[in-house]
Amino acid sequence: MYAKQYEITLPADYDMQVIRTRVADGGHVLDDRAGLGLKAYVIRERGVDGSPVNEYAPFYLWNDTGAMAHFLVGGGGFQNIIRDFGRPAARHWTGIACRAGRARATSPRAASRRLTPIPAGSDPDGTGLGLTALIGREVEELRRIARRKDVHTVALGLDPHGWQLMRFVLWADGADPYEEATERYEVLHLSAPGLPGLPEGHDW
Repeated sequence: MYAKQYEITLPADYDMQVIRTRVADGGHVLDDRAGLGLKAYVIRERGVDGSPVNEYAPFYLWNDTGAMAHFLVGGGGFQNIIRDFGRPAARHWTGIACRAGRARATSPRAASRRLTPIPAGSDPDGTGLGLTALIGREVEELRRIARRKDVHTVALGLDPHGWQLMRFVLWADGADPYEEATERYEVLHLSAPGLPGLPEGHDW
């Protein structure tokens, strides 16, 4: 599993109905894309749920990195983003764990993301295993979140370049305001052709 997301920040007075229409018209094109676990077409709207910006920020979980590469640079779809918005930076994270929530059968309407830097001093006993212990705690937290009746899917990823953890949760309705998050999104559409193939638990 491999996670990817690009964030397109739009002008403060941008009409977000343009993005809603774009997704309504074209979001289905990845509904059967081979190698894709899921794509959540998510937005943030200025002034909603505390968002300071208008933003279109699709989030992907890929089962096949070759399919992901084809999407990005092989004419598989990303060229449409470049054509219409320019070339955004695409964040990516190595998949650590994924869990199905109790609301997996529903269409999620909200999402939340938490980005957490991993401190340099996270190996206090000098064994080199401090990171392993930290990841273990995060994976256990994923298990707790997945037990909630309003969770569709929860995933954990790692950026080993910037040493950052990413937790992404798809919610059946609104994101829990008490759930720790750095960003909250509205989900306009979910393409999930490879949802059953996403790992359950650790991705190793």
